[in-house]
Amino acid sequence: MERPTAGSTGVFSRTAVVASCAAFVLIGALQAFYGPAIPGLRPKFGLSPSAAGLALSAHFVGGVAGVLLFDRVYGRISNRRVLAASHLLMALGAAGFALAPSWAPALGAALLAGLGFGGIDYGLNRLFAVGFGQRSTAMLNILNAHFGIGAILGPVLVGAVGVRHYPVVFLVFAVACLPLALCLRGVGETERVAEAPGPADARGRSLAAVLGVFVLLYVLHVGIEAGVGGWEPTHLETIGYATGLAATATSVYWLMLTLGRFLVAPLALRFSAQAIIAVSCAGMTVCLLLATVRPAAPYAYAGVGLFIAPIFPTGLPWLNRAAPRAQRAGALVIAASMVGGVAAGPALGKAIEWSGIRAVPVVLSVVSALCLAATAWLVRATRATRAD
Repeated sequence: MERPTAGSTGVFSRTAVVASCAAFVLIGALQAFYGPAIPGLRPKFGLSPSAAGLALSAHFVGGVAGVLLFDRVYGRISNRRVLAASHLLMALGAAGFALAPSWAPALGAALLAGLGFGGIDYGLNRLFAVGFGQRSTAMLNILNAHFGIGAILGPVLVGAVGVRHYPVVFLVFAVACLPLALCLRGVGETERVAEAPGPADARGRSLAAVLGVFVLLYVLHVGIEAGVGGWEPTHLETIGYATGLAATATSVYWLMLTLGRFLVAPLALRFSAQAIIAVSCAGMTVCLLLATVRPAAPYAYAGVGLFIAPIFPTGLPWLNRAAPRAQRAGALVIAASMVGGVAAGPALGKAIEWSGIRAVPVVLSVVSALCLAATAWLVRATRATRAD
């Protein structure tokens, strides 16, 4: 068997690390396939735009189920088997979506692919959070940066083959999942520690509050991430930018989000997760306020991408240290992040409908300020917990 990577706790070999990063490229691409495929789905199945959008909703429902299922079997079934099963489920779901004869089986296939997606997303995030010791934060940022690479490449691939030929993309994706399922020999096992006592005492109540605020932080920041990605082009067009430039600026936002995770990896070796997330939330808030100034708006949105990038992967090791005996903490916040991504669209849409499109960065800056407040509370609460 291969030797573990240097500095790890024996959970991953070098081949397993590479395969894990490749898996995150794939899940990033899968999530990004559904939107560009909608113009091909509508005539094929006779769908309205809202009905076609159910494919992504089914994917996220499956993703949440996959997170919770992986957490349920964690420590009872080997990590290799669960991850291999997740790859196979994702491959079967993608192939089923490509070959579905009608819309109902296509939605079922999207849910199945989402189930595998959730298992890989949560499984690898959890294992990276505990598998590299002091390097876990840096490695998590690198892992999640590969998700961003996939999210950038996904629409490009659909556009390259043509939306009417979207099944080809999903079939190629399904085939690409299979070799990765065979590259998991270098994934080791981790121990499942006993559950913490229930929330009857003061520490239990404190733990419940910490977990609740972590969930809030994840829901809010994913809402901002999805909100900028969805509303930036509309806002830029409304304040006078050309459609092409607005689309390009949105692509730059996603690129900066991916780049930011690579850039923060070396910083994570020198600074605490708390400090990185606090600076990220503060910078994100400032950039969103700058986006209200027309000449600065495209650059400010790029800054949002750079600052928001580390929050998701950097928060997981912090959570793991703050609540080491709360086994379902990671599952809860990752599932919450998926729900936040789904809920962000309708919630922000209502707020923007009430306030107007020009107020998009103002609305998002209020949410970002709440992220900063949640982070400040967590810094104090987890410091108090360590003092105890």
